[in-house]
Amino acid sequence: MEIKRTKRIFPWVVAFSAVAVAFSAAFFSVFGLSKLFGGAELSVIIMAGSLEFSKLVVATFLYRYWDSVVRGLRYYLLLGVFILVAITSAGIFGFLSNAYQGATIEFEKQSTVLLYKGEQLAQLQEDKEFLKQEMNAAIAELPDNYITAKRSIRAEYNPKVLRTNDEMLAIKQEIGELKTKIVDTGVDVGPAIYLARAFNTDIDTVVKFFILILIFVFDPLAVSLVIAANIAFEKAMENDDKPREVTRKNRKFWEVYKDKKVPAIEPDLPTDVEFEEVNDTKRRDREEI
Repeated sequence: MEIKRTKRIFPWVVAFSAVAVAFSAAFFSVFGLSKLFGGAELSVIIMAGSLEFSKLVVATFLYRYWDSVVRGLRYYLLLGVFILVAITSAGIFGFLSNAYQGATIEFEKQSTVLLYKGEQLAQLQEDKEFLKQEMNAAIAELPDNYITAKRSIRAEYNPKVLRTNDEMLAIKQEIGELKTKIVDTGVDVGPAIYLARAFNTDIDTVVKFFILILIFVFDPLAVSLVIAANIAFEKAMENDDKPREVTRKNRKFWEVYKDKKVPAIEPDLPTDVEFEEVNDTKRRDREEI
């Protein structure tokens, strides 16, 4: 009994999973295409939604009536399903890539600013070294007894060096704050960063391959599950149409415990031959008398 109940429930489980995957794929595809054609967003949503629904209906129709449809229409519908799967996959790619860019745009901005601040800090470090070298060269050109002149040269260069040090300190503080923000922002894309470092590549390449893997599985799986649901329901209906074997378990209680009828015993009646033999015997007895 439990096995039969499971067989009846399983087609609905397959159908529910097909609807869930198909709805998710349609949602991502429709909104991905609407972002691509932002000038007519509502129109694109209506058009793409109707195409997604018709794709599943056509897949079911082809499975059920493949042998009944003329060859031209059959292959046209089949080609349409494949094209719609490709369009859905493209819409999913656009949706996921847009979501990735939205999650990483702040991270990329902070990383770009950090690179700029690092270059600026390196430039200030070079300027500081150049000022020191220029000051030392100017002092070295003077004789040893020109102490006042040497002091004036130092007094001329020291404010420049100090100003450079202040600028370097301010940039270092900004770099520290940017690194902290990058750590906080990078939590959303932390796995992608880790994989990029593990495979010695950039984050965009890692995310691109992940999206490609998803779109190659997503919508084809939805169409396959729709066909699988049709197969499961057909098998369940075939099992229901088969005549059940009447056993003690599936009989009603009044059929099990009702009084059994004993067949009536019919008396043995003489045959026609026996009637003739009796009549002959009586005739001979009358003749002898």
